[in-house]
Amino acid sequence: MEEDLIRQDIDQAGTKNGTNHKPGAPRKPICDLLDPRYDICEISGDARTMGTNRTILYVPPVGERGLADDSHEWSIRDQSRKYLEYINKVTVRSLDAQAAPGCTSRHAVPAVVFAMNGLTSNPWHDFSDVLIPLFITTRVYEGEVQFLVSDLQPWFVDKYRLILTNLSRYDIVDFNQDSGVRCYPKITVGLRSHRDLGIDPARTPRNYTMLDFRLYIREVYSLPPAGVDIPFKESSMQRRPRAMLINRGRTRKFVNFQEIAAAVVAAGFEVVPVEPRRDLSIEEFSRVVDSCDVLMGAHGAGLTNFFFLRTNAVMLQVVPWGHMEHPSMVFYGGPAREMRLRDVEYSIAAEESTLYDKYGKDHPAIRDPESIHKQGWQFGMKYYWIEQDIKLNVTRFAPTLQQVLQMLRG
Repeated sequence: MEEDLIRQDIDQAGTKNGTNHKPGAPRKPICDLLDPRYDICEISGDARTMGTNRTILYVPPVGERGLADDSHEWSIRDQSRKYLEYINKVTVRSLDAQAAPGCTSRHAVPAVVFAMNGLTSNPWHDFSDVLIPLFITTRVYEGEVQFLVSDLQPWFVDKYRLILTNLSRYDIVDFNQDSGVRCYPKITVGLRSHRDLGIDPARTPRNYTMLDFRLYIREVYSLPPAGVDIPFKESSMQRRPRAMLINRGRTRKFVNFQEIAAAVVAAGFEVVPVEPRRDLSIEEFSRVVDSCDVLMGAHGAGLTNFFFLRTNAVMLQVVPWGHMEHPSMVFYGGPAREMRLRDVEYSIAAEESTLYDKYGKDHPAIRDPESIHKQGWQFGMKYYWIEQDIKLNVTRFAPTLQQVLQMLRG
C-alpha cells in the first residue's frame, strides 16, 4: 500500500518498511525516495516550517533525544514529476528542540507542502501533475488540511479555486514568502502520483478511482449527479445530440474547421464550436461541456474537459498522423474508459496531415513514422506534436460520426 512508506532511517533491528519499528525507537520523518515518479516525506509529531528557507523541521520529543542523529536530512522536489530538474528542492531535517526555532503559529490540522510550477499552464498537466496527485494525497482529510504551496502560481489558484478550497478549508500559504515558523501535528512534503492522468485504486487510502475523481469534480462544479443521463436522453424534447467541437489554437489544429463543423451538422448533431483559452471561466465552461453528449477534438489538452462530461457521454478523439494511437490511448482514451465515458478514436490518413503537403509522401515522417520515433522523443515531438495540423477528410470521417450517433441512440 502507498501508506507503507519506506522508513529510510530506521535502526538495523527494524524492517525495510518499518513494520517492526520498536516502541521507544526514534519517530523520525518517513520518506519514500524510491518511487520513479515522485518523492514524499511525512513528518508526524512536532513538525515546523521555515518557508523562506524551504525547510521542514522535525523536533523529536524529550524521550527520543539522544537516541538518533539529529542532523539527518533529506532534500526532495515537492512536485509529482521529480525528474524536472528546475523544480527547487525542499529540505526535511531532524533538529533538537534547543536548536529549533520557536513556533510563531500553531495549527491543529495537518499540512501538505507542494509545488504549483513545473509543466502547469497546460490543462492536461494541471490535472495530471497537480490536481489528481493532490486529490490522491489529501482527499482523505475531507478538507481538514492546509496547503503550503511552494512556487505558488496566482493564476492557478484563481482558475482552480473551487477545487482547492474544497480539498482544504484553510487559507493557502505562499510557502516561499512565509517568514514565520508554523507548527503542525503532521506535514506531508510532496504529492503522490501513480501515472499520467491516472489513479491506481490499490494505492489510495480509500480505493479512489478515476471515476471517483470525475464525479468529485462534477460535484465541486455543481453539475448534475451521477444518476442523470446524457443530455440527449434526458431531454423531454426531440432534439439532436449536442457535440462540442474543439479547435486547437496552435498545433494540431483543424485547418478546415468550418467544413468539419458542417459535416458534423449534416451527420445529425448540433455543434458547439469552441476555441479553448487560458482565461476561460471553468465554472461557466463546465456547464457548457455538461450540456453536450460528445466532446470532439484532435489529440491535445482540450480533451481534458472530459472531466465535465456525464457518464456514457462520448469522447471522440482525432488521432494525428505518426503512430500516435498509443499516446492517444494512454493520455485520453484509457482515462475516459476508466471514468465510464465512451471513447471513440479516428486515426487520420497521411493525406489528412499537413505534413504530407509540406514534406511529400516519401519523407520518413510520412513514409516511416517509426523511424522518426526511434531517433528520440524530440523528433517525434517536432513532427507529430508541433509541426502537424489536420485537414480532415469529411467523407472518410462520416462513418465515425454515424458510429457515435448510434452509440448515443442505443
